[in-house]
Amino acid sequence: MSRIGRLPVAIPAGVTVEIKENNHVTVKGPKGTLERVLPAEMEIKQEDGHVVVTRPNDLKKMKSLHGLTRTLIQNMVVGVSEGYTKTLEVNGVGYRAAKQGNKLVLSLGYSHPVEMVDPEGISSAVDGNKIVVSGIDKEKVGQYAAEIRDKRRPEPYKGKGIKYADEVIRRKVGKTGKK
Repeated sequence: MSRIGRLPVAIPAGVTVEIKENNHVTVKGPKGTLERVLPAEMEIKQEDGHVVVTRPNDLKKMKSLHGLTRTLIQNMVVGVSEGYTKTLEVNGVGYRAAKQGNKLVLSLGYSHPVEMVDPEGISSAVDGNKIVVSGIDKEKVGQYAAEIRDKRRPEPYKGKGIKYADEVIRRKVGKTGKK
């Protein structure tokens, strides 16, 4: 049995879960609404304040879908109740980030500033050398944070670039001069 899949998803107060035909799940909460069509093979039931996912058989595909389906529902519930945030750090001399309306303007040592428009439902804030990406959809928050990081990945010699706040950069030793 899938260890993750068999765990029930607790529904906190103020969050409603609707399960329609074809496993179309809608989760409403204080921060917003998320909808998703989940794999049709899984059976999703709502029982006294919990959502339970069961699988029809023990085929490998069903086992993998079981845990996935449960985790997707969990992410939706956490998203509409608490939301998700990812923090990035801008390191390097002259590397800067600034907000202009819903645009994130990055100065990353290129000949031009890099402008990124916040996707729908995602907001970014700049605090010194930190960029905080937040929203209710875990996938979109992670994707946008990854796109920002991609504009200038951290390099291994001085650690310049955009990195996640919890990311550890493996440093390399620079070149040494002749004796």
